[in-house]
Amino acid sequence: MESQKELFENLTLNSTLSDVQSYIKKVLNLRGLSNQTVKDKLLLLAEEVGELTKAVRKNSSGASVDLNRINNYDSIESEIADVLIVLFSVANILNIDIFESLKEKEKININRKWKINNKNK
Repeated sequence: MESQKELFENLTLNSTLSDVQSYIKKVLNLRGLSNQTVKDKLLLLAEEVGELTKAVRKNSSGASVDLNRINNYDSIESEIADVLIVLFSVANILNIDIFESLKEKEKININRKWKINNKNK
């Protein structure tokens, strides 16, 4: 079985979405996290989205941030990666191919009419 380092080194700029999804599945198995339920992962996803929100708020002008905890907020890039990792793991538990799901959804979206609401709040 490949080590996590070997798996990571196989990821390149040419890796496909399916390659990344497979990588996440293998890595979570190596970490002993492959037996978590969808509920476990969705709770973690909500937590990671909250951390992403904090990271964005930390970098937004005019946003209030707890200065005593500001160093607890990670970078936006890191938090986006965490959200993506957990989202891939949810898809893996449910045996959903994210690339195929994205293509199917975009077939619907390209035929939708979009309106931007510019009302002032």
